Amino acid sequence: MTTTPPAPTVPSVPSAPLRDGRAPRWARRIYLANLVAQMGICVTGAIVRLTSSGLGCPTWPRCTGDSITPVSGQVEQWHKYVEFGNRLLTAVLIALAVAAAVAALVDASQRRTAGLPARTGLTWLAMVPLLGTMAQIPLGGVTVLTGLNPLAVGSHMALSLVIIGLVTVLVKRAGEYGDQPVVVVVGREVRLGVVVLACLMGVVLVVGMLVTASGPHAGDERTKRLGLDPQTMAWLHADVVVLCIGLLVGLLLAMRATQTPERTTRAATHLLTAFLAQGLVGYVQFFTAEPWVLVGVHVLLATVIWWATVRLLLTTRTRGVAPVA
Repeated sequence: MTTTPPAPTVPSVPSAPLRDGRAPRWARRIYLANLVAQMGICVTGAIVRLTSSGLGCPTWPRCTGDSITPVSGQVEQWHKYVEFGNRLLTAVLIALAVAAAVAALVDASQRRTAGLPARTGLTWLAMVPLLGTMAQIPLGGVTVLTGLNPLAVGSHMALSLVIIGLVTVLVKRAGEYGDQPVVVVVGREVRLGVVVLACLMGVVLVVGMLVTASGPHAGDERTKRLGLDPQTMAWLHADVVVLCIGLLVGLLLAMRATQTPERTTRAATHLLTAFLAQGLVGYVQFFTAEPWVLVGVHVLLATVIWWATVRLLLTTRTRGVAPVA
């Protein structure tokens, strides 16, 4: 009687790990780099204005009438290098923005191959850095050609803040497992309070721009200012900030009294810390004749506070469902 020998055991090849609904880690890093760069350009733009270098390159798109780059003998002296350096940073923003768009398209293609649900909203959000930066280029030209008109300068900054807000949403959404379901994880009153806080923060930024447009740091010694009283605008700005801080303190108390997730409470605490630091800097700069270094710190903190406000709003809900391990 013959027996059939057992079939040889073929070692199993481990399968490639299945993708979850999140964007790939390398794509999320590109999105984060765009967020940091967009926040950074706000600060460098403020440095241009605070050092009176706004017209260091007095024309656009060239630095002078005949040259794209600064030339020796310009009456703007070292200011031309400050302004031109800020213009060069736009190339970095464009490179990062293109990388974000490509990352989103590659991610979408991989999702189709893996049979994952499409995330069209995420793809469109990834286009924001490129579209926003391209819109900033002609707006920057208008700002220079109008001799640093305060409203043009403010619009330049406002667009940057809109881009920062949307890229913050992009970074958050890229780390989530999907678009549906959307689940609000805080109480109705807390959610409403955070929405009101975000709206008030928008008012703070607009009034802050009017303070800047009325104050001494015009970006160039020849630039005209708005016909508003700087002291009155500064106090109005401070009043709205105090209102935001009071609302935020109330929200923190409500969060402690309800079953609010720790990440939301932590985000609110971070925002309150930034607000208090900003208030201290604001009062010191007001009573010390607004030294430009402190004004620069104020702009940096304003950018951080805006990012932290959008981040707090995003922590009040979740999207998608995490896969079971």
